[in-house]
Amino acid sequence: MKTSLLKSLLFGAFILLLTFTSTWAGEIELRITKNYLNFPVSHQEDRHKMTFHIPGQADLTVVIRLSADEPDYWVFKDVSNLKGKTIKISYEGNEAGLSKIYQADEIEGEANIYQEKNRPQFHFTTQRGWINDPNGLLFHDGEYHLFYQHNPYEREWENMHWGHAVSKDLIHWEELPDALYPDHLGAMFSGSAVIDYNNTAGFNKKNTPAMIAAYTAAGPEKQVQAIAYSLDNGRTFTKYEGNPVIDSKHIWNSQDTRDPKVFWYEPGKHWVMVLNERDGHSIYNSNDLKNWEYQSHITGFWECPELFELPIDGDTNNTLWVMYGASGTYMLGDFDGKTFTPKAGKYQFTSGPIYAAQTFTNVPNGRRIQIGWGQITHPEMPFKGMMMLPTELSLKETKDGPRLFNLPVKETEQLFTPIQHWETLSAEKANEALKPLSESGEVRIKTTIKLSHATSAGLNLFGQNILNYDLNFNKINGVFYSPNDPTSMEISADIYIDRSSIEVFVDGGALTLIMPRRPDTNNNEGFHFWGNNIEIKNLEVFEAKSIWE
Repeated sequence: MKTSLLKSLLFGAFILLLTFTSTWAGEIELRITKNYLNFPVSHQEDRHKMTFHIPGQADLTVVIRLSADEPDYWVFKDVSNLKGKTIKISYEGNEAGLSKIYQADEIEGEANIYQEKNRPQFHFTTQRGWINDPNGLLFHDGEYHLFYQHNPYEREWENMHWGHAVSKDLIHWEELPDALYPDHLGAMFSGSAVIDYNNTAGFNKKNTPAMIAAYTAAGPEKQVQAIAYSLDNGRTFTKYEGNPVIDSKHIWNSQDTRDPKVFWYEPGKHWVMVLNERDGHSIYNSNDLKNWEYQSHITGFWECPELFELPIDGDTNNTLWVMYGASGTYMLGDFDGKTFTPKAGKYQFTSGPIYAAQTFTNVPNGRRIQIGWGQITHPEMPFKGMMMLPTELSLKETKDGPRLFNLPVKETEQLFTPIQHWETLSAEKANEALKPLSESGEVRIKTTIKLSHATSAGLNLFGQNILNYDLNFNKINGVFYSPNDPTSMEISADIYIDRSSIEVFVDGGALTLIMPRRPDTNNNEGFHFWGNNIEIKNLEVFEAKSIWE
């Protein structure tokens, strides 16, 4: 009896020891002395939970494919604000990967960042990880703020944070540490940011107006709207202790309630929130950014709402409001601070893998500047997704009524130096002129094509259609397009070719075409104009500078 009891006790102690050892082996403690923690990632591994236990902060739990062997690439966490503190990291996967985590004052592979083979050279990309919707676009105190959906631990979607970058000119970007982290309410989905100049929310300090981010916290069962404020130009945020500020599931009984776009409506002296809910966009009003009252709803949109006013042909006495969603299709109408009343639409001004575009708040001189997420892959790179060129939106009167036009911002011009300019060329002569540029990683080309005996014409690059204009069926690259002069035999294009993307602005911005750069590896013709007896009326070539130099 005693022997049996002793054996049972010993066996129990052994199990407890194994449990303790396993738990201990799945955790490491680090006293932070460097700026970064570097993590090895392998897509041969499954995702497992990793939790950061930091003194004085709520635990942060993410999932990561931590590599126990040779990693596919490395990701990092900025811990420069934790120097001198001891943090604990626990991991539910193969604990062998924990031993590969290391501290350094550099990101693993930093010497090669922005110079990688497939890194876009004049578009913003994050240093590491996945990127999608732009968030909180804002100009304040001389800086443009680009927040964005970010998974810092893998090049696929998960662990939604708000990434953060700033720029003085919309072109050259400095990536900062992530601004918002997942919490007990959920992951940090999309939203917007404003400056509360009048201290309506009460977060201002002395002469410092608060930057306030409105975002969706996406939990496993519902999505709610929350706010956070910053008093240091977005470098750090404090989440409002009264979050969520909107829990609208009781109104719509839908999981889909997200992406708050907030702006100040001057005629009514109140805040407006446009919120994607179920089958369209809802309008809410608030006096203090904390307490919101539902006003109206319009169907026909999905995700990432936008609502803003633009003059027609620059006439500030003749304006329309523009509403669109993530797809970029838009309506034109009136807005009284509570209800959007459509008058025309829906229309399309972009085509291709651009999604969730948002516009900047507070831009000087009333400019309406947009940035969209490029759903584009960069082969063999430790990041995925990109931001397309910042463009300025305008409303212009056309034969069909007012329409949105979209052109790269004037600040973009600093990146492109003219190389050569030709006029009145045959397709064969134009192809010969462009031949030296066919292998170029990045270039800009402006051209005007005149059709004669052809009902279609265009420009290819190694077999990939950059521009394919079908005059007979009124289509460009498969998208319906009718020029402002319906009898015109000409088409013009401003073409921006980066290492992994192509943007084409047709006829002064009437239509924008976005596409990944995917040359046919079996085609060696390079740049190739085609079309029966066409004339290249104008051909300009520009050398492209890197924004990372």
